[in-house]
Formats: sequence, C-alpha cells, structure tokens
Amino acid sequence: MAIRFLVRPSVYSLITFTTATIPSLQIPKPPAFSTSPKPQIPRPPDFSQKTYHMNVVSLSNLFQRYRFPPCKLHTFLTRNRFLLNSHSADIEKSLKILISLKPCQDFLHSVVNNCPRVLELEFLKKWEMGISEMGASHVSWITIQNVLEVSRKFDLDPNDFYRCLQCLKGLRLSDSAVNRVLETFPMVIMMSGDQIRDRIEFLVGIGIQRNEIDRIFQWFPGILAYSMENKLKPLFSEFEDLGFSTDVVRKEILRDPRILGLEVGELSKCLRMLRSLKCRVAIDEKIFRQGVFRAGYEVKLRVDVLHKYGLTYRDAFTILWKEPRVMLYQIEDIKKKIEFLINRMKFDVLCLVEVPEYLGVNFEKQIVPRYSAIEYLRSKGGLGDEVGLKALIKCSRMRFYNLYVKPYPECEKIYGRFAGDVEVKNRHPVGMWKLFKPQKYRESKEDVQNIKCFMETLV
Repeated sequence: MAIRFLVRPSVYSLITFTTATIPSLQIPKPPAFSTSPKPQIPRPPDFSQKTYHMNVVSLSNLFQRYRFPPCKLHTFLTRNRFLLNSHSADIEKSLKILISLKPCQDFLHSVVNNCPRVLELEFLKKWEMGISEMGASHVSWITIQNVLEVSRKFDLDPNDFYRCLQCLKGLRLSDSAVNRVLETFPMVIMMSGDQIRDRIEFLVGIGIQRNEIDRIFQWFPGILAYSMENKLKPLFSEFEDLGFSTDVVRKEILRDPRILGLEVGELSKCLRMLRSLKCRVAIDEKIFRQGVFRAGYEVKLRVDVLHKYGLTYRDAFTILWKEPRVMLYQIEDIKKKIEFLINRMKFDVLCLVEVPEYLGVNFEKQIVPRYSAIEYLRSKGGLGDEVGLKALIKCSRMRFYNLYVKPYPECEKIYGRFAGDVEVKNRHPVGMWKLFKPQKYRESKEDVQNIKCFMETLV
C-alpha cells in the first residue's frame, strides 16, 4: 500500500512565487517643468488710454487759458468724465457763450464748478441770444448762474425765464426786487403766473399795501416757496389764535418780513417759554418792551443761532429759560461770545447747557478780562488746579479778584476792574448830606473887605 505525503508549501516559496508572477508596475515620472521664462505675447496698443490722456491735456490747457486754477483741474476733470468725451472746440464755444452772458471771471468759474453740465453746447446754444436781450440786463451774475443751473436741471428754455421775468415786472416789482427773487429763489421760473399772484393777493388781504410788497420781496423772497394751504394760511390762523390783531401782524411783517418764515406752532412754543420765565422784574420788562409778538420772535432768532452752533432745539430753549438775560443781547453779541468760547477758550459748545450764564454776562467787561487773567496765570504756571468755565463765570467779581488778581500784581492791569488807576463808579445814589452841602468858592480881596466893613458896623 503506497503512502502519499502531503507537504505544505513554505511561506518563503509562496512569497517567491507571488513576486515572480506579478509584473512590475512602472509609474511614469511627472514631466519636468522648465524654469526658463517664455517670451511675453506683445499686447496691442491701448488707444483709449492714449486718447484719454490727450483729452486731459487738451482740456487742461483750454481751462487754463480761461484762468481756471491748474491745481484743481485734474480733480475737476476726473469727477466730470463726460467732458473728456466732448471735443475741445465745443467746450471752448460753450465757455465763450458763458462769457458773453456775463463778462465776469467769478461768474464763469462759479457756474462751471457748481454745474459743469451747463458746458454742453446744445444747451447753451439756446441762451446764445443773451440775457440782456430778454430785458434782464440789471440782474447779477449770481442770478444768471442760478437760472442756468435750474434750467439745465429741469430742462427749461429761455422762454420760461422770459415768461417769469415779465410776470414779476407786471406785478410792479422793482428791478432790485426781481433780481433778489431770482437770486434767492430761482425755482420761481417753474411757477405759473397765477401762483405768484395768489401770494401777492394774500399779502394785500392782510392789509399790506402794494408799494410795501416790493420791500417784502427784497427782504424775504422765500415767501414764494411756501404753500398757501399748508403754510401761509395756517400760520396766520395761529397768529389770530394767539390773540394778535391784523394790524400788529402787519406791522411786525413790515418791520421784519422773515416772520413769514416761521413754522406753524413755533411762535406758540416761544411764547409758552417766555410766560414760564422766572426772572427779575427789570429783565422781564426789557424782554417785553417791544411787545409780546416781538419778544416771541426774538426767542426764535436766538434759538436758531444756538442750533446753528450744534445745540439741539431742546438745549437751546433750556439755555434761554435758565438765563433770560440772553434776550437782552443782540444776535451779533451772542455769536461773538460763542466764537470766543469755541475758538479762543477751547470749550465745547455743550458747556453752555451747564453754564448758560456765560451768554448772560458782558463780553468786554467780564468774559475777556477774566479769561485774560486766567490765561496769564496758566502761562506762568501760577494755577494749581484747572479753572473751568463754571468757576470762570459764576464766581462773583470780588471773589474772582481776591483769588486770581489780588495776589498777583501783574494781573491788576490785565483785569482792570479793581485796579488802582480805574475809577469804580458807585451804583448807589448819592447821600442827602452830599446833595445839600454848600459849594465852596474862592474868597477874593473884595469879599474880604466887605466882610471887614460889615463886622465893623456890628462893633
């Protein structure tokens, strides 16, 4: 019986067999990238860029011939690229037309800078006939500029300007009043004749004479911009509700036509603030010495001034309520104080809310001397602590003198209030014993002889 032996193949033989039967995998090598630079493809010449620079140079030379400042031409042309698409000859024709309208260099520079679109030749050809041919030879260059800007913006023709001009002259307005209206409110060109007449008839209806309307239009031509139903009629209804008669309103309008610019409800708010004031009788009498209407309007003017310097209307009313003496100073005096506070004293305008007394004291007699003394001590290092606006203003005269002036003799002349060479006037009335004290006269020789003769008769 034959015995068969099964032998398990070794691991080594299996590995040898496997490696012998599997073909070797050849991984292709990545292609080598060359580091040598390739020749650049030549770019076609940029004709648009070249043309752009040529137009810039051409227009710059053109504007310089008309005395435009060279330093601003690049910015001007960059902002108004439509000029670069125009021919220099057309722009030069436009400049000549503008010069013919008003031969003034200020007019040319101003109208081109404010409204460059007027340089379009097709637009200016309509105005080539000239303003003087329309009967407006008396108007200023500002009026012509405003008319051109409005006409260009709303695509108006010279016929629209001529129609408006004839309408204003037909209402018997003087040349100065017509010029003032067109200069301040050029949008009147877009108004119809009936709209202009309605506003004049409204003024006549409240008692203003025809010859007085001309003065109103010269002082406040903005009345033409107000709506009859939404502004003028409600405003006069408010005046009537406040108890003012038509005569009082008419007199105040003739005195200051800017009253017509009051917003509805504004005068009522000012009068409520005045009625709630708590001040001395003398100050109250001075505030109302020109009437209640005028006092309320004066409040409005001062509130507007404070608002222009960055204060809110609420803060402005608060300042006037806390310091009623502000009403006794003129508008120019208030502006001078605020300018001095901001530019010279380097305080913020909001400090007025905390120290409203600053606007209620005299500028030359109190603010300037005190600040000059403090500034001198600060420059010499004589101030231990910084003096704020509150300590500078609210301190009494004698206390300020004792603290900052009396210890420093060099401040006497700067302050001046209690200096030795300054005569301080007594605020109290002269005593009765001084009034009845007999005056002394020099005795002459004749008087002495008469006295001796009289005494001898007694002996």
